[in-house]
Amino acid sequence: MIPRMEPLPLPLEGITVVAVEQAVAAPFATRQLADLGARVVKVERIDGGDFARGYDTAAGGLASHFVWCNRGKESIALDLKDPRGLDVVRRLVADADVFVQNLAQGAAARLGLDAATLCAADPRLIAVDISGYGAFGPYAGKRAYDMLVQCEAGLVSVTGTAGQPVKAGIPAADIAAAMYAFSGVLAALVRRGTTGRGGPVEVSMLEALAEWMGHPLHHAMHGGTPPARTGLAHAVIAPYDAYPTADGGRVLLSVQNDREWRRLAEQVLLRPELAHDPAYATNAARVEHREHTDELVGKALAALVTDEAVARLEAAGIACARLRDVREVAEHPQLAARDRWREVGSPVGPLRALLPPITLPGGDSARMGPVPALGEHTGALLRAVGMTDDEIAALRRDGVAA
Repeated sequence: MIPRMEPLPLPLEGITVVAVEQAVAAPFATRQLADLGARVVKVERIDGGDFARGYDTAAGGLASHFVWCNRGKESIALDLKDPRGLDVVRRLVADADVFVQNLAQGAAARLGLDAATLCAADPRLIAVDISGYGAFGPYAGKRAYDMLVQCEAGLVSVTGTAGQPVKAGIPAADIAAAMYAFSGVLAALVRRGTTGRGGPVEVSMLEALAEWMGHPLHHAMHGGTPPARTGLAHAVIAPYDAYPTADGGRVLLSVQNDREWRRLAEQVLLRPELAHDPAYATNAARVEHREHTDELVGKALAALVTDEAVARLEAAGIACARLRDVREVAEHPQLAARDRWREVGSPVGPLRALLPPITLPGGDSARMGPVPALGEHTGALLRAVGMTDDEIAALRRDGVAA
């Protein structure tokens, strides 16, 4: 008999994170830490909290961005312009392993909450500064909303159609910065485990997204020509696009080599003579005759309903995908089959949420705690840093805590 092993704990059990955060970049980074077991204390403004709370009311009355980025956290509402509110944050940080902030450029330094200041006072602390453009340079003081950084990083220039550049439909700059902040914290925790020292971590949205621009950036720097915007098509491969089907759907397919073209011609287009036709037999020829190639593929798929088109393409070994809308993704059969959906608590009741994509078999499941109400944990956290009920009442009365 193989002995039954106890499940491993979540890797960040016992780690405490304090975050003065807003919008997406820092909150999404700290949510990853919370999912892996860290205790995350979210410091919010007393006058409405994280402004992402007010973006919309789509999630049962809550903002969709906030629900996505803030599950599993404790919320304390403080006025950091009041020395008493700032003192509370410093007390919280004194017991923390990690501090994260993404305030406007210079604001954290004025409060003494920048990474350099905090780490100089406590060498074991890991402190993360997330900014739009970095701490210095000509852009350091510029406002850095996601769309603006997408433009500055060149993402918009390679996204869209030949005639129309478009931004990504998700906050790509925010997400890029969040994921580098998350991985930066993990790396710093490993280093602290071997050296005893934490240290600052710096991440800028521009530098994070510029890294993600690797292929088009290197193509332009070393090849001389930026990749063309081609919508869902591919600049140097054909056929590679989304094609309408008979029931109103769209199927994207990609033919990566000439063997696949022959299978597509014979088994999907039902035009075996095209397999060796010089106008289509090689990728170079198909790209040269892209309009006619797309016409042939489009005509064949337009006669099939989506399920039939996908089945025929898969039987022929052709890479393909349905062009799903967001509602269809929420019901994706693969996500359902892999049991990737859970419910998390919130002030408006249970809400559906995806398990984080990091899966650790043999260990505890991800901690998907509830989405906090503004200041839900203020009282408990103030008591935890040693405040009496009278002191807490005074802070609330004076508008320093909520």
